[in-house]
Amino acid sequence: MLSHKRRAAALAALFWLAVWHIASVLVGNDILLVSPLAALTRLFEMALTPWFWSSAAFSLLRIMGGFFSALAAGTLLAVAAARFPLVKALLAPLTGAAKAVPVASYTILLLVFLRARSLSFIIAFLMILPIVYDTLSEGLRNTDRKLLEMAKVFRVPPLRRLRSIYIPQILPYLISAVGVGVGIAWKSGVAAEVIGLPQGSVGSRLYEAKLFLDMRGLFAWTVAVMLLCAGLEKLTLWLIKRAARALERM
Repeated sequence: MLSHKRRAAALAALFWLAVWHIASVLVGNDILLVSPLAALTRLFEMALTPWFWSSAAFSLLRIMGGFFSALAAGTLLAVAAARFPLVKALLAPLTGAAKAVPVASYTILLLVFLRARSLSFIIAFLMILPIVYDTLSEGLRNTDRKLLEMAKVFRVPPLRRLRSIYIPQILPYLISAVGVGVGIAWKSGVAAEVIGLPQGSVGSRLYEAKLFLDMRGLFAWTVAVMLLCAGLEKLTLWLIKRAARALERM
C-alpha cells in the first residue's frame, strides 16, 4: 500500500498531467503544445535508440561530476571557513558573486577559454559550490557549542567528535543542500549546453528539437531531464545517508 505522502504526490502529478492534457486539447496545435501522451510516446521511442542513452550519459557524467566536485569542495571550504575567520572573509565576495552572476554570463565567458564539452561540468560546479558552502557553514555555526565544549573538556578524539557531534547535526543541512543542488545543477548544466552546443549532449538535442520545431522531442527531452534529476537526487541522498550511518558506526 502507498503511504499517504506518496498517494498525495501521485494525485498531484495526475492533476497536473490532466491540466496539461486539457491545455493541449484547447490549444489544438502540436507545434505550440503537445499532449502528455504524445511527449511520453516520443520519449519511449527515443529510449529505444542508442543516441538517446549516449546523450543522457554525456550530460549525466559532466553535470553530476561538477555537482559532486562542488559538494566536496564546498564541504572543505565550509570547514576551513569555520576554523579560520580569514578564509571566511576571503570567500565572502567570491560566493556572493557566484550566486549573483547569471548562468549565461558564465557560459559565454568560459567559452572563450574552454571547449564546449567541458561547459556543463564547470557550470554545475560554479552553481553548486556556493549553495553547499553557505548551507554547511550555517550548519557548522549552529552546532551545539555545549557538546563541543564538553568533548574538549573530556578530550574526546577528533574521529569520535565527527561521528557523535558533527555528523548528526550537519547531516540535515547536507541533505537540504543536495535536495536543492541536484535540480539546480541539471538546470544550469543543460542551459550551458544549449548555449555552447557540445555535440552529443542533452542541451544540443533540446536545441535541435527547437530548431526543427519538433515539439514532441522538446517535451520528451524535458521529461527525460526531469526523470534523471529526480532519480539522481534520490540516489545521492540515499548514498549520503548510508555513508553517514557507516561513519557513525565506526
